[in-house]
Amino acid sequence: MSGRVVPTDQIHITKNAHQINVVLRNPEVHVNAESEPHFHGKPLSQQGQFGEIMKELDRMVGLDQVKELVFEIYALLRIAGFRAEVGLMANTQVYHMIFKGNPGTGKTTVARIIAKLLQTMGVLNKGHLIEVERADLVGEYIGHTALKTRELVKKALGGVLFIDEAYSLARGGEKDFGKEAIDTLVKAMEDHKNQFILILAGYSNEMETFMQTNPGLPSRFPIQLDFPDYSVDQLMQIAEMMIKERDYALIPQTELKIRQQIVNEKQQTDTDTCFSNARYVRNLIEKAMRNHAVRLLNYNTQQPSKQDLMIIRPEDVRLERKAAKENYKFL
Repeated sequence: MSGRVVPTDQIHITKNAHQINVVLRNPEVHVNAESEPHFHGKPLSQQGQFGEIMKELDRMVGLDQVKELVFEIYALLRIAGFRAEVGLMANTQVYHMIFKGNPGTGKTTVARIIAKLLQTMGVLNKGHLIEVERADLVGEYIGHTALKTRELVKKALGGVLFIDEAYSLARGGEKDFGKEAIDTLVKAMEDHKNQFILILAGYSNEMETFMQTNPGLPSRFPIQLDFPDYSVDQLMQIAEMMIKERDYALIPQTELKIRQQIVNEKQQTDTDTCFSNARYVRNLIEKAMRNHAVRLLNYNTQQPSKQDLMIIRPEDVRLERKAAKENYKFL
């Protein structure tokens, strides 16, 4: 039987406050569901490198909104190809993006995946990611900032320019050179239209304020994504993945200890202290691995067994939180 996909509805494009959303309604009826590769519960008709990219994203915990967006872009580009084949106009869209969320929610990883995806789909010819922050863009004298910013845009052509903590560009007042960086970026988006994608990332509230500093900014970034904090269950999934990837194992008591550490950390987080999500879990797991190694060396006079080399015990999980933002004291 053929693996052909029969569409049952059209792609609906809605516009709201200068933002374009592509939504699939009742997207497909499968003639042979098992033969069709899937991403995030939806069918794909391309394999190879594209399929691997989609698998990489689908393995990430949570991020449902992001995964939906990726499928929207994929669907739009695929349909554009079909339209071109029958002589219909295949319009291009702007893919500049805003990523909003706390640290450790996957923003940089997703930016890297999107760069590879758009290269595979023919939107970008290189698909590389240039990751920068304020210090890489802002110079020390008049004209220096524009020069530095243009050079970074040049390096990003064919790929993605990812600016973390982008809101910091607007924090220095009227005489600060950050405004010059913003103006240079806006001009570059016009001068190099469709030659690179600009992604601005940062904390949600700060990015909302930042977008209001320049009336032309919101309409230039039609795609805005929120990266919410992970739930405790999702963070436990991430912890288990990290453990498995490193050839370690957890016993139930250790899982309970890790869960309690995560719950305590999230409860202690307040408005002045950002919970660092997967970054906190990584720090916790890596510290536990070091404690595990010290414990084995201190209490074993001979070669430890394979099981001992793998098992992380509850006493290995120790990470004390300090009051300072994203600052921890390791025991």
